[in-house]
Amino acid sequence: MNIFLTGATGFVGGELLVTLSKRAEINKIYCFLRAFSEDEAIIKLENIFRLHHDHFDEKKIIPVMGNLFDEHLTDHLMANEMIKDVDVIIHSAANTSFSKIYDDMVEKVNMGGLEKILLWAKKLPHLQTFVYIGTATICGKDIKNRLIFEDESPNLAASHLVKYTYTKMHGELIVHKHLTDEKILIVRPSIIMGDSRPVVPRSPVILWALATVNHLRFVPVNEYAHLDIIPVDYTVNAIASLLFVKRNHKVYHISSGKDASTTALKLSKNLENYFTEPPPFHFANKSLLNQVKHWAKNKLHADSELHKYPEYLEYWKDAFEDPSALRILLAGLDPYLGFAELGQVFDNTRLLQDVPTIKQSIPADIYINNSMSYIEKIDLLEGAINP
Repeated sequence: MNIFLTGATGFVGGELLVTLSKRAEINKIYCFLRAFSEDEAIIKLENIFRLHHDHFDEKKIIPVMGNLFDEHLTDHLMANEMIKDVDVIIHSAANTSFSKIYDDMVEKVNMGGLEKILLWAKKLPHLQTFVYIGTATICGKDIKNRLIFEDESPNLAASHLVKYTYTKMHGELIVHKHLTDEKILIVRPSIIMGDSRPVVPRSPVILWALATVNHLRFVPVNEYAHLDIIPVDYTVNAIASLLFVKRNHKVYHISSGKDASTTALKLSKNLENYFTEPPPFHFANKSLLNQVKHWAKNKLHADSELHKYPEYLEYWKDAFEDPSALRILLAGLDPYLGFAELGQVFDNTRLLQDVPTIKQSIPADIYINNSMSYIEKIDLLEGAINP
């Protein structure tokens, strides 16, 4: 099997690259990535393996330089004789930003870039499978507080909290536009956060939001709403395993499901046990978020309900010497709080039935203990400014 992997230096793509490299059934993995030279590309790939001390096989791991913004990308891929033996494409590359200022970029990468890859893919003589790594959250924000099934999406009537989920929904439609059903495998991870193993997580994605909530301690979100969160190692093991089993479906949720979902309250207990100096967590109605923003602007009204919580106001004065820092954090945190309020859990029955080696995931409130020292080191402002 020869694989073409996009997003090979990303959070999921990097972990997937290392996992796939250990499979004897795989002959070559062509890694599509941005670089100015082949030497730079090799260094980037070596760094992916170096993080957890994995073996880098330069004969198996082969860089293919390119850019999803390139208007001539399809032509460049078609002209590359080296990659004509590809029989599996895994499209992991995506712009995952939730910030509205990047909406145009998110759309160009996640929809435009995908289409360029597909225009090349459909011409490959030996293509067997195109794996599209989407997201379970394409279901949108209208479905709340219940178990969600694969066949409910994509739904063009769904409204979305962020452009990212909108583009991933349309990404699935673009895949079906170009390829026949027998060549398509769509995997939809739920919220991917950290790693269940006692290792340095490959990326602070989502962990940044948890670290920010931990620093804030006064959290305007429903603490009992279910959160479907899985670790990156579970995610990539499921994706890799799906390549080598008889699949009965074209679309799979990779998720915690109802049996391993967590809540903000459960996560907060673990954070309190490790970070003991800040005040205890207090969960409030989301309507108070605007009042917190007003406090950060020094515009909180004298009769504001937020004055009932002087312990947190005093804590913020010490924790945020410059109130503008809190405003920046809240702007970055806003969409995460929106997702946390939805109470969405994604059915994982298909995955567990079709892949016997994949068992129920570990609840996030348990495996997160492996990442506490890493959470402690996350640069909160940097994460908010450069999501």
